[in-house]
Amino acid sequence: MKPVTVYHYDAFSRQPNMGNPAGVVLSEGLSEEEMQLIAKKVGFNETAFPMLSEKADVRIRYFTPGHEINLCGHATMASIYALKTRNLLADKNEFTIETKAGILPVKIEAGHEDDFAITMQQAEPEFKPFKGSKKALAVAIGLHEDDLHPELPIVYGSTGAWTLLVPVMNLSAFERMVPNNNVFPGVLTEMPKASIHPFCLETYDPLADMHARHFSSPFSGTIEDPVTGTASGVMGAYYASHIKENPSLELLIEQGHELNRDGRVAVFVSKNDSSWKIEIRGQACFVKEMMV
Repeated sequence: MKPVTVYHYDAFSRQPNMGNPAGVVLSEGLSEEEMQLIAKKVGFNETAFPMLSEKADVRIRYFTPGHEINLCGHATMASIYALKTRNLLADKNEFTIETKAGILPVKIEAGHEDDFAITMQQAEPEFKPFKGSKKALAVAIGLHEDDLHPELPIVYGSTGAWTLLVPVMNLSAFERMVPNNNVFPGVLTEMPKASIHPFCLETYDPLADMHARHFSSPFSGTIEDPVTGTASGVMGAYYASHIKENPSLELLIEQGHELNRDGRVAVFVSKNDSSWKIEIRGQACFVKEMMV
């Protein structure tokens, strides 16, 4: 395979080397095997491949170093930011993206030059109960069972990618977390390929509503995702269902502090009858160009 240009962007931050890094590849005609190899060489949690679509304005495929995934929030932010700042979206500020999680609306908020926010809608939230051992789950992320919240439920959730939502009592526990990703499949017996997303309602930022970390499935080839868009989206639906029942919410999620990659994700939740609408908003910035 010939060398390919990969553009490194950081999502959910306007400051380079904060937020969540993503690779964006704008080369056309790559095979699935080549995309997977590029993602493995890059080594980020996700590398995105925007391409032409017959169903939407843009198609995006997302690869971890280990496998392809259906949807990735931060790599979507990076991709749209790359396309917009490189004048590849014409003058469009509202459009659709084709993903393996469905065709999703995206809009670019008013801004100037390279300083603007991106809002993306995610897939309809789904939840499934966790029936495994709470003690084993706590140990898998370096905690004790009494660090887990005694009242809020532990559930699998997805707005395009499955993760286990784990409510934790106190912010102080997050510095003590040390994931043993290799044991995750044995703990997550109902969904062994899911990631684990612990969160709490204490925050460093007084403006934030929730603090979180995100530990990768061992099948993905990474350990931890600094700032997670899809998990933040489904956390919004969880918040509206279990913490503050409300058909319309706007939340601010903080993540990345423990990795020195502080970032922010705005989450918008609305519910009409039995239908949810989940959107996330964030920013991005260009870091550097790489050849792999």
